[in-house]
Amino acid sequence: MVYKFKLVSDEVSNFSREIEIDSNSTFLQLRNAILDSVGYSKDDIDSFYLCDDEWQREEEITLEDMGSSSDQDIWLMEETPLNELIEDEGQKLVFVFDYMTERSFFMEMKEAIPGRNLTDPICTMKRGTAPKQFMDMDEFEDKIDQTLLKQSEDLGFDELYGDSQFNEDEIESGYDDINNY
Repeated sequence: MVYKFKLVSDEVSNFSREIEIDSNSTFLQLRNAILDSVGYSKDDIDSFYLCDDEWQREEEITLEDMGSSSDQDIWLMEETPLNELIEDEGQKLVFVFDYMTERSFFMEMKEAIPGRNLTDPICTMKRGTAPKQFMDMDEFEDKIDQTLLKQSEDLGFDELYGDSQFNEDEIESGYDDINNY
């Protein structure tokens, strides 16, 4: 059986890829097909997450065992066939390709094609340019600042706490009061 996955990015609106891969292939083979399709290097740590219908992360499939001491099963990409964890069309996954900034692709298994087999995965559709593999840390901090600003505006906060009420004289008089005790 062949699985067809569609990938999109929340960073680039016109970006998408479709990957066809044999259901007996491993998550490592899917990872490599994704990285090849977007021109990313394979030198960094990344992970897949199985998600529920609201994109809440559930099971993690990692590139390497990071020595977790939890009682949860550890799924390694190299050892885990796709069909062990993915069965149904519509299964959602997140592929985190940049751990430092939590940047990822959102994926969905669009179709299971019975009666077909593939030796190697193939990218059957490329649309748009993928986001850069790594984000500059200054750019990342700016993005966080913009996100926080937007969230504060969405909540109705026009100013940060204390901005409009700050009076330097009050602070200085407070120090004087403390020193007089």
